[in-house]
Amino acid sequence: MCKRALLKPINTAIHILYHAMKVTLVRFCIPIIVITWLGAREQASAQAPVTEPPKDARKPPPAANKPLPSDPEERFKMLFTNATLSGRWARLKDGVLGEERAGDNYTILSVVKRDGENWTVNAKMKYRDKELILPVPVRMKFAGDTAVLIVEDLGIPAGGTYTARLLIFERTYSGTWKDQRGGGMLYGTIANQTE
Repeated sequence: MCKRALLKPINTAIHILYHAMKVTLVRFCIPIIVITWLGAREQASAQAPVTEPPKDARKPPPAANKPLPSDPEERFKMLFTNATLSGRWARLKDGVLGEERAGDNYTILSVVKRDGENWTVNAKMKYRDKELILPVPVRMKFAGDTAVLIVEDLGIPAGGTYTARLLIFERTYSGTWKDQRGGGMLYGTIANQTE
């Protein structure tokens, strides 16, 4: 009976810790993605500057793209379902834009509207040797046929605070992010994969 009495507070503490970790994981998914994203950018910085491919080597746009819906939310859902965002980025520090780099790539499986302006972006990320699907909470605003994805002052324990804006128009994106080291700008295209 004595062991049982000792284990009850330990089990309660473990349960509270588990719940806190679970809430923290969901709440801070975006910062984890941002850190991974920035880390990939830093690695890409060691690569050679971006050079334009020969005009005949550029890929034509996919012929299978369906027309986009006129409703802004439906348009955003369609664009961010089984989507690959591919483009370029450059660091921004003290108001100076750095060298442009290739390698701005994201895989988005889906988006789900929660309430009001709150949405969840289900993104596929590779961390070490594992592929993870992360539910990323974001705020969305719509201006006609243009969507703006908003991340505002998200803190990461021992990692800083991040803010970002991503503008989505037709099958393109452009945006900016900032952190305590500066930030950057990015742009690219959105391609949906057919099943």
